[in-house]
Amino acid sequence: MSTANEEPVVSEKQIAASEEGDSPSDRSLTNGVARDYELKCALINKCMQEEIGFGRYQWQLFALCGLGWMADNLWLQGLAVVLPQVEQELNPSRVEYAVLAEFAGMIVGATTWGVLADIIGRKLSFNATLFLGGVFGIAAGGGLDFVSFSSLIACMGLGVGGNLPVDGALYLEFIPPSHQWTLTLLSVWWAFGQLVASLISWVFIANYSCNPSILAGECPRSENMGWRYTLFTLGAITFAAFVMRYFVFDLQESPKYLVAQGRDEEALGVLEHIARRNGKTISLTIEEFHKISPSYKVATNWRENLRYSFNDVSLSHIKPLFSTRRLSINTTLIILIWGLIGIAYPLYTSYLPLYLEARGSADGATSLNTTYRNYAIVSILGIPGSLIACWLVDLTRGTGWFTIGGRKFSLALFTILSSIFMFLFTTSKTPAAVLGYSCANGLVQNAMYGILYAYTPESFPAPHRGTGDALCSALNRIGGFIAPLIKIATTPATGSVSANTANGPVFVSAALFLVSGLITLLLPIETAGRGAL
Repeated sequence: MSTANEEPVVSEKQIAASEEGDSPSDRSLTNGVARDYELKCALINKCMQEEIGFGRYQWQLFALCGLGWMADNLWLQGLAVVLPQVEQELNPSRVEYAVLAEFAGMIVGATTWGVLADIIGRKLSFNATLFLGGVFGIAAGGGLDFVSFSSLIACMGLGVGGNLPVDGALYLEFIPPSHQWTLTLLSVWWAFGQLVASLISWVFIANYSCNPSILAGECPRSENMGWRYTLFTLGAITFAAFVMRYFVFDLQESPKYLVAQGRDEEALGVLEHIARRNGKTISLTIEEFHKISPSYKVATNWRENLRYSFNDVSLSHIKPLFSTRRLSINTTLIILIWGLIGIAYPLYTSYLPLYLEARGSADGATSLNTTYRNYAIVSILGIPGSLIACWLVDLTRGTGWFTIGGRKFSLALFTILSSIFMFLFTTSKTPAAVLGYSCANGLVQNAMYGILYAYTPESFPAPHRGTGDALCSALNRIGGFIAPLIKIATTPATGSVSANTANGPVFVSAALFLVSGLITLLLPIETAGRGAL
């Protein structure tokens, strides 16, 4: 197995070969990118690895990208935890429609911000997602009826939905190959988002909500402010993260994006800026870039860049993802995996408080305090799952056709374990068993997502990484849109969940996780120990 430090050396022969043809589009594609771009990426990776390193700039970016990942799960779980109280006060025909609205917004957000990241750069998408999420998240807490509440939740999803495809791609392009494992470590923030949502809801909902025995529609707003306080707080946290990104941190544009745009001088300037922030200097010069190929496009503002990009067919960022047989198979399978998990994960987690409440009711433990205490415990167990995944993704053993460890094996392992623990959850007969299997699910699912979030951007080349991530995230959100429909079809028309009817959605979720895990083993590309293009 090669290591992350074994970066390709740019030889004179390779440089000469890259000079054939008149433009980047005339040159042969390798891994979905032009050869001259691949050689320039080798220079950037070498500079990052040997001279810039992983320092102050990367740690700050790690925290800010982590806040974006936290916000994504903060709102996925935040909506889940307020659903029972929203239903009790606003009395919708089906409370699942709020989840449909959230994922409808996230579908549009994932597609829009991910594609824009490849067209006009990473910075605008990176900042706009949390701004929209924060503003509309706060507004959702003031919803007067179920329609206005769901509409504001959809607008919140439009912003938050772009976090995962943009933040992961941006972070990957600023770290040396030896530290790509920290992309998996980012999933700690994802788990932390669930924990924050559960703790905030435990404080507010357990103390400022109507008694669960009060019928839906008969719970007055004045006695049911807990879920509104929860959304106000989540929205404030999200907006504070935007302030940190936009006003405090001096974010630079991705050097690999700039090189892909032919803006070599700007890319070198970014590398020099990061080096200064880390207290380092670099020896890389613009002449080394120009030996491979000259800059072919002058720097423009984002409006001109947007117009320039759309003069070409927008599929220009999609076709390269299917440019070779190996890349085409990998792209197709990883998008399919995202779609299946997109159905399975929210089908379980988005209604976990309802499932816990239903099973608690069956055992005589119906208090809101007990339900949200258990949810907080499940959330805490997600954090070590991310740490375990971070340790395992680069631990490979074996030679030949079968290797244990790495991204693919680890992803398949945790995905299949998720399926097993879900099936066991449906057999639980005691409160201890319900909580135990829920905790096991929380651990392995966060490990699974941590690896999936790392593997996906690593498997796509930087010029098309935002688009590739957007396709995966969009299909994942489409799956999330389908999940409430399955829940509606497998539970009574009243929308209520009992200990028995809760098993239907969980069975479907477990089966989908099992299929996803088996498909993972078919992925042809292993990214462990390989510098990202």
